[in-house]
Amino acid sequence: MTDASRKLVTIVTEAILEVEICTAVESLGATGYTVTNARGSGSRGVRDAGWSTDSNVRIEVICSAELARRIENHMQKFYYENYAMVLFETDVSVLRPEKFS
Repeated sequence: MTDASRKLVTIVTEAILEVEICTAVESLGATGYTVTNARGSGSRGVRDAGWSTDSNVRIEVICSAELARRIENHMQKFYYENYAMVLFETDVSVLRPEKFS
């Protein structure tokens, strides 16, 4: 197996956006994503871990640096102003890099 560098884009946001954001990351070129529920406290208060529309989700995408930029630009353009959202990027080394766009 070959290992290769990729980016891990993590989006923590309101659960109500899950389907819309997952659709967007796929349309931008992602070959997949992972969604988990999230809870915590921040500038917009405490968010619980339930799967209701009042909770948060964590959406993770492993992808190329180019795709990471497209995802980040899209999130900033369409969501930052009106929704609770934290987005960060991490360098990762993956096996089977052909699986990740």
